[in-house]
Amino acid sequence: MKTDLQNYTHKRYNILSGEWVLVSPHRAKRPWQGQNESVSDKKRPSHDESCYLCPGNIRANGEINPNYEDVFVFPNDFAALQYDSKSFKLEDNLLIAQSEQGVCKVICFSPDHSKSLAEMSVKNIQKVIIAWQNEYRTLGEKEHINYVQIFENKGAVMGCSNPHPHGQIWSQSSLPNEVVKKDATQKAYFQKNNKTLLEDYVNQELKIGERIIFENNHFVVLVPFWAVWPFETMIIPKKAQKNIIVLSKDETKEFAEAIAVITKTYDKIFNCSFPYSSGIHQAPTNGENNNYWHWHMSFYPPLLRSATVKKFMVGYEMFGSPQRDITAEIAAKIIRDLI
Repeated sequence: MKTDLQNYTHKRYNILSGEWVLVSPHRAKRPWQGQNESVSDKKRPSHDESCYLCPGNIRANGEINPNYEDVFVFPNDFAALQYDSKSFKLEDNLLIAQSEQGVCKVICFSPDHSKSLAEMSVKNIQKVIIAWQNEYRTLGEKEHINYVQIFENKGAVMGCSNPHPHGQIWSQSSLPNEVVKKDATQKAYFQKNNKTLLEDYVNQELKIGERIIFENNHFVVLVPFWAVWPFETMIIPKKAQKNIIVLSKDETKEFAEAIAVITKTYDKIFNCSFPYSSGIHQAPTNGENNNYWHWHMSFYPPLLRSATVKKFMVGYEMFGSPQRDITAEIAAKIIRDLI
């Protein structure tokens, strides 16, 4: 069966989303004559006077950043969500809409303009995690805020408009689409088995070992069996936890270590600053128990064959379902061998 998965077209089921991904391992050998991305090898300065996010600089809205020395969090100057948005609902036959409230923030990981998470120490990444915990807690306590999404877009190819190392935190009154799917699958599994879905999944992956990239006492970094992106990975706590607030000091340090390992290793795959979108999915902040949730962090990197060739989600992926060429097992081996 393992040989069949590496040689023949098949589908893999995503237990979190309830969706399928088409895997075509034989296509990995096809020649590439498509678009090649440009790669910048320009070394960024530790402080850029033209950067809106560097300490002491003026932001786009005219405010001046403080001379911050660690992590800096502030309201997004161009927020996609408004907390004071008017409440309304439209139901006109097949035309349906409703208002959405929320708060968007930007989190600068470091005052150093040149350093991504891959170039930061575990200690400094730990400070980022503590900021994530504080924002999840304070935003989640706000009235009408029922979900907090922490994420990062790294690299111009991922639409990042500013190279200064930073992420975003969007909080809103309803659950976004991907979270609705994961909420339903995890709840159904917990009600049936009295265990979290990811706790059982992690234990199965640890027994097999084939897709495991790294582990410490509290966390596992792996390529999920159903991965869509070529070098997609997940960081999953071994123990069932519904959000990052419950992390102990030691767990926070090991979470930081897991982030440091995977981001540093990514940069070695094609010897470039590896682009990706990453995000943490955790329990809603809707005041309910949500004990069936098992939080996790996903990384979706677009690069496929080199620093200049990326995976495009077009054609069949748009109209049918996600599809990948390189298998999860091969991707895991490539990443694991570089640690």
